[in-house]
Amino acid sequence: MRNAIVTNGLVLAVDNSGSVGEKKQDDVAASYETVGYFSARVAIMECMAAGGEPFAAVVHNFSGDAAWPALYAGTEKAAFEAGYELEITGSSESNFHLNQSASGILMIGRHVRKTDQIEQRDMQYGVIGKPLVGGEVLAHSHEIAPLSLFRQLIGHEGVAAVWPVGSKGIAHELQQFTGRKGSCELDMNKSGGPSTCFLIAATRQATQKIKSVTPLIRWIKMEE
Repeated sequence: MRNAIVTNGLVLAVDNSGSVGEKKQDDVAASYETVGYFSARVAIMECMAAGGEPFAAVVHNFSGDAAWPALYAGTEKAAFEAGYELEITGSSESNFHLNQSASGILMIGRHVRKTDQIEQRDMQYGVIGKPLVGGEVLAHSHEIAPLSLFRQLIGHEGVAAVWPVGSKGIAHELQQFTGRKGSCELDMNKSGGPSTCFLIAATRQATQKIKSVTPLIRWIKMEE
């Protein structure tokens, strides 16, 4: 199941976060601004990968009224990094107290770009960034693919498509992306957490230019 759909000229993308935040019983301790940032990051990437240009976000907050300003700020931060200005609205659960943090986000974008089936004969596939989950996201932030790079490569000459890696890992996304299997130096089955890495399909002629843009890329050896 993809986290984005295209309907009536819009792209709708979603992401959820649970047991990550500032409550004592959370499994991962992180500020709510960080939670908001990474959740918005995932939804923005999913929206863009499906051909959308984000313009609005709806934040669902189940962590208490006090968490709202930080979740809002994190969403703004992700939008700024990606180069978008969002209208942000949402709702907070204030009637009942949850023991663990929970939130969600709906990203809304205009459908501005078709994502047709790519021609595979002259394509090289790679992973930019590294799959990280839980506490690794905060401890190894230098290995996370920047949102600004994601947007840059969408419009880069010779790049056919980019696609964020989710919780099912690189191998799953590659299979969905190409219908084929492959391998690289990274763990292909590890969760990508909040899309800390993404797949890229590019022509072989463009690979050298892409290498000059980012040192975070690992090329995938595809199975025949």
